Amino acid sequence: MNSRNDSGNRSQISRREALRRGLYGTGGMLLADRLLPAALADGAPTQKAKPQAKAKSVIQIFLWGGMSHNDTWDPKPDSGKEYLGEFTEVIDTNVDGIRLGALFPELAKQADKYSLIRSMTHGNNGHETAAYIMQTGHMPGGRLAYPSVGAVFSLFKKKEYKGIIPPYVVLTRAQGRFSEEGFLGPNFKPFATGGNPNSARFEVEGVVARGITDERQEARRELLGKMNTLGSLMAASPEVALAEETKDVAYELILGSGREVFDLNQEDDQLRDRYGRHTFGQECLAARRMAEAGVPYITINYPGGWDTHSNHFPRMRAQCPHLDQGLAALLADLHDRGMLESTLVWCTGEFGRGPKVDWQPPWNGGRNHYGKVFTVLVAGGGFKGGRVVGASDEHGANVAERPVYPVDLLGSIYQLAGIDFTADLPHPEGLPARVLPEPSDRVKSAGLLTEIM
Repeated sequence: MNSRNDSGNRSQISRREALRRGLYGTGGMLLADRLLPAALADGAPTQKAKPQAKAKSVIQIFLWGGMSHNDTWDPKPDSGKEYLGEFTEVIDTNVDGIRLGALFPELAKQADKYSLIRSMTHGNNGHETAAYIMQTGHMPGGRLAYPSVGAVFSLFKKKEYKGIIPPYVVLTRAQGRFSEEGFLGPNFKPFATGGNPNSARFEVEGVVARGITDERQEARRELLGKMNTLGSLMAASPEVALAEETKDVAYELILGSGREVFDLNQEDDQLRDRYGRHTFGQECLAARRMAEAGVPYITINYPGGWDTHSNHFPRMRAQCPHLDQGLAALLADLHDRGMLESTLVWCTGEFGRGPKVDWQPPWNGGRNHYGKVFTVLVAGGGFKGGRVVGASDEHGANVAERPVYPVDLLGSIYQLAGIDFTADLPHPEGLPARVLPEPSDRVKSAGLLTEIM
């Protein structure tokens, strides 16, 4: 799996394509209700028993590739070099009894604001399949391709969310290891921003076009209005009226209040420095601004990835400080603004990394895929802080206490957001489908995370 970096692989799009994406991704959503099957067009599906919502927005930080739990949030300082590798130091946090790997000094100061699930497990070691399990709660290999958590939020928050920004946003590129929208279809795909929020100008695809000033966008809009004689002649037509409404919504995103959310230059320079002047830090700041605007679901796909089969320890030394700084600043900022109780943050990869260092060639000190046990950080939105759920064994190789399965974690997130995870999903062909599967021989569950809810 190839690593991505902060600045590489930026896609080039034409100005026409940029505007098309803006129209489709925002105002075009108004047209979706006319085009979707009836089961999807009537708004959010009926919930059997809608839970009380505490989390108004969710920020998911997805550490794609899988971050080592031993080196980070579940350190095992007495396990020996065979397991420790080059990282032997641990640090205390501001909560007695909770210690972290030494690469996380800023998160150590914020431990009262988050809880660590150190017994997350599903046993799957494949990137695509493990990501699917963690993002949907369903087991791979069935007849249906289920939607991700963000797509489910987009569906269930459809009636109550009235913001100009799409309800499911990804910074900066969709994960790409599976179809995030599943059988719900393309109208529930995430709006991927593209660009780099650490640049002088955050060029959000379809919203902020490279080389085109706001004045030029306004001039184009005026010219288009003068040339739109058909729209003027057929203004009474419902279809034309809806198209005009869609266009106005799109321009409100491109030139109005929606665009302002993506303008990080409105933030104080000291605050931006606190988040870190790197891509991930500024993604966290952008996510906070979107949560402030009421966007239901925001995903940050960590730039660079954590698939550290080789070159593991140098990569960890380079990436962990960015993760530490950006995530700690996000939690502190949400708390200081009184937003943490209504904003749920969760951070993990599709699995962890092998507790035993692979010193053999070609890895030469790497860690491999590991789904038996790994760690998840959860904060806000109804989750208590300063707690640890479950435990791994002395080497971080197996669950020792209180296993937590994907349906337990996702079910807890859904419940805190007021979504009934037992509700039916509207399949376009009428096939039976639920938000989360019922526990079975294939789908294990140990119960919701009531100890921290």
